[in-house]
Amino acid sequence: MKYKFAPSSSYIRAHKTFIKRHPELRQKLKGQLELLQNNPHHSLLKTHELSGNLKGLQACSLTHKYRIVFKKEEDVIYLLNIGTHDEVY
Repeated sequence: MKYKFAPSSSYIRAHKTFIKRHPELRQKLKGQLELLQNNPHHSLLKTHELSGNLKGLQACSLTHKYRIVFKKEEDVIYLLNIGTHDEVY
């Protein structure tokens, strides 16, 4: 099953900023988003449930330092944020 992406306006802004700051990660991000779209629980993504005020959301790893926060519902993945651990949590 291939999920549809529904990026939030805050994700779109964060994505643009992220790419400007880290152009070297553009291809890595593209690959990770493709994995996420095809299988949100692929082992390379290290997807995990969040807790606290982010309970109900999930995050996956872009790199050791950077995360993508999202919410998965049926066949849609709502992209919510991208950035460092401290920025997104």
